[in-house]
Amino acid sequence: MNIKPGDIWLADLGLTPKTRPVLIVFRHDPEAPRALFTYVPLTTQHRGSRYEVSVAHLPFLQQPSVVNVQGKGSLVEPRLERKPGELSRDTMAKVKDAIRFALER
Repeated sequence: MNIKPGDIWLADLGLTPKTRPVLIVFRHDPEAPRALFTYVPLTTQHRGSRYEVSVAHLPFLQQPSVVNVQGKGSLVEPRLERKPGELSRDTMAKVKDAIRFALER
């Protein structure tokens, strides 16, 4: 699979018996010591926080959603089930800004 930052995948996060949309945020490095993909989840629970980036209503999502950078996690490729789409460069830049905000001291 060709998995890259900005891709949205439906993933089995092991929390419920269904897949959840996640945004891949770190580049894939074939030389990395672990074969993990770092993601942030998409959710419909918008709280108006600086840790969220609105993705409005993407055609492959049932409701308007936000990217929640506080929910960052990592998973292995077999947990990624299907890629329904990707974010625009502008929206991905906003996600990167939110991640930088979350990492500030």
